[in-house]
Amino acid sequence: MRKTVLVRGPALSRSGYGEQTRFALRALRSREDLFDIYLINVPWGHTGQVYDDEEFINWVHFLQQKTNFFMQNGQKCMCSLQVTIPNEWQQMCEYNVGFTAGIETTKVAPAWIQLGNNMVNSILVVSNHAKHVYQHTRYRAENRETGEVVDDYKLETPVTVTNYPVRTYTPSSLELDLTTDFNFLTVAQWGPRKNLGNTIRWFIEEFHDTEVGLIVKTNIANDSINDHWNLTTKVKKELKLDTLHPNRKCKIYLLHGTLNDSEMTWLYQHDKVKAMISLTHGEGFGLPLFEAAYNGLPIIAPFWSGQTDFLTAKNKKGKLRPMISKVDYTIQAVPEGAVWDGVLQKDSMWCYPSETSYKTKIREFYENPQILESQARKLKKTVLRDFAEEKMLAHFCESFWLPQWGPMEGNAAAEDNVIEFR
Repeated sequence: MRKTVLVRGPALSRSGYGEQTRFALRALRSREDLFDIYLINVPWGHTGQVYDDEEFINWVHFLQQKTNFFMQNGQKCMCSLQVTIPNEWQQMCEYNVGFTAGIETTKVAPAWIQLGNNMVNSILVVSNHAKHVYQHTRYRAENRETGEVVDDYKLETPVTVTNYPVRTYTPSSLELDLTTDFNFLTVAQWGPRKNLGNTIRWFIEEFHDTEVGLIVKTNIANDSINDHWNLTTKVKKELKLDTLHPNRKCKIYLLHGTLNDSEMTWLYQHDKVKAMISLTHGEGFGLPLFEAAYNGLPIIAPFWSGQTDFLTAKNKKGKLRPMISKVDYTIQAVPEGAVWDGVLQKDSMWCYPSETSYKTKIREFYENPQILESQARKLKKTVLRDFAEEKMLAHFCESFWLPQWGPMEGNAAAEDNVIEFR
């Protein structure tokens, strides 16, 4: 008998958790011989919505209608899959699975431990960094009813890593006028964790006398006109661009607005885009870096947190080695302005990329790109093989399958159950 699964997540949100929800839905859909899927689609912040996959959007709407009818008739699913931050996990069904991007720092919040132990039967995360931090966080806790003190309060629920899959698209061109022939690219939402201010400022300081470009694909909350105005104002004010080497030769291209997957692929593969750079303080996984890797773009970034899962390949001796230009960093406390009570702990830490190392790495690549380009080709081949979509969808289903259900049957989707929507 198929397991009825209620997925709760931002299925159409243009965000990290939106992509995570879509990945889970595609995985479960690949095994419709095992899973009968239902969906509660929720918003995620002020992000925009995906629009370019009509078949998937129609299927999501069908699932919503199916779920409404199912619940109105008083029926309940066997298992929930809750794709969100752990603060929102609930006991929705007989069995419950939490699927989170995890944490970008060195410590999860106490509520994550408590809810992980009390609300879900298993936890899925997208990187080994997230799993490690979850399993190694400890607190001193007191039971309010009994007064019992636990000096080593920790997560007891099993945690499994299930990485994202590669997704390939046919490039679709943009109207992008690049006046510089050698350009770096960075892709991130503007916020404290992504460290875009230093990424841009230090780039200008290093290349102020050189005709090199930096394309910054970013937004603050969404891709609206108002967001574009707020972003432009914020960047100019925070970086003081009018006075920061006003006669500089380098160029900053601020790219704002909705780009679909084919347009992003075109950007990653553009012959004038030479490398991806990131000074992120930490990643649960790091989707833009992942996409750059499987598109063969050389990467300059700190080798820490979620991205370490996919930025390595075997060298000639068969040993795994980072295939990027590693920016040095230190691990220090999260700044006060980035603390998010119940999510980003005040006493947790993340990485601080070195200004000197960053400037050295981008200058070295500009003057001699061949070594990193060779590593990028090797990394692309490895990622395309190890993170192939069919393989990762199957791994997700295996990771989601609960021991209480007995052995998992088969290893391929039953095509007879697939319905095509137009």
